Amino acid sequence: MTSPLRRGYPAIALCFGAMVVAVIASPLVGSTTIQFSRVFSTSMPFADNVDAQIFFIARLPRVLASALVGAALAAAGVVFQALLRNPLATPFTLGISAGAALGAMLVLTFGGVFAAAAWATVPLASFLGAAGAVFVVYLLTVARHRGFSTHVLLLAGVTLNSLFSALILMVQYFADMTRAVQTMRWLLGDLDIASYAPILAALPLLVLAFGIFLWLPRSLNLLALGEDQAASRGVDVLRTQRLAFVSASLATGAAVSIGGPIGFVGIVVPHMVRLLIGADHRLVLPASLGFGAAFLVGCDLIARTVMAPVELPVGIVTALIGGPFFLWLLVRST
Repeated sequence: MTSPLRRGYPAIALCFGAMVVAVIASPLVGSTTIQFSRVFSTSMPFADNVDAQIFFIARLPRVLASALVGAALAAAGVVFQALLRNPLATPFTLGISAGAALGAMLVLTFGGVFAAAAWATVPLASFLGAAGAVFVVYLLTVARHRGFSTHVLLLAGVTLNSLFSALILMVQYFADMTRAVQTMRWLLGDLDIASYAPILAALPLLVLAFGIFLWLPRSLNLLALGEDQAASRGVDVLRTQRLAFVSASLATGAAVSIGGPIGFVGIVVPHMVRLLIGADHRLVLPASLGFGAAFLVGCDLIARTVMAPVELPVGIVTALIGGPFFLWLLVRST
């Protein structure tokens, strides 16, 4: 008799297959038509091959960034929902995204006279803001309890999220018109990346987070039964909670530093995966990585083609999809 775990393997393969197809096909689609045969043609120099330049310089970095950000946010959503034992938790529940956004807003608004210099430091400032939010939330959690209270963690995160959101509004108020538009676009989620540098900068953090994710599924399954039952079955509960919090926070901070605070990916993808293959984290977590990447690549493709040559911020597309889905989940869970 086939085990439920093995029955889920085809679904995981399907999710990663969708990711591969999306990453390969998406750069071929856009306002300017290019031919796949010309992209990889060796009959002319790269400097003269317009199709290859569009594919490798203009579109592929954006598609790869979409895939990494989608995978990171989806997996972080799975981990946060398991950690907080709340199916409506998202990667942004604990104020990490708001901290990252505040760091980016400060640089975009007060980062100097030259806009290019400000944009160059946005990913770094964004990640430092996320790291600061993680540190404050964790400090508030452990200062109140010797262990790791998820209730205090949630309250501290929600409170910090509100505080950072208020500070972001204050920074926007003092920004001039041009920078206010720039900051608004970034806050809506901006994957308009024209180089591989932001991806390479965030890649070590994402690799570290994904590596920890590989260790977590079994412990998250047992943790869902309750802390006492998990401990009785050999799980180091405190260590698991800390690793889950740190890894999901790393993934969220790195993702936001690349593409801004793109909402709803971390709640839509995990629940869609659960509807397909069940609640076993050994299946849900890897499947969410693949499907999250494919989902955000698809959303970004819609964002840059539906009103071409005008491009929509990808956060608008994910919100239009995720908003109704979130309301459906809310009604379904009550």
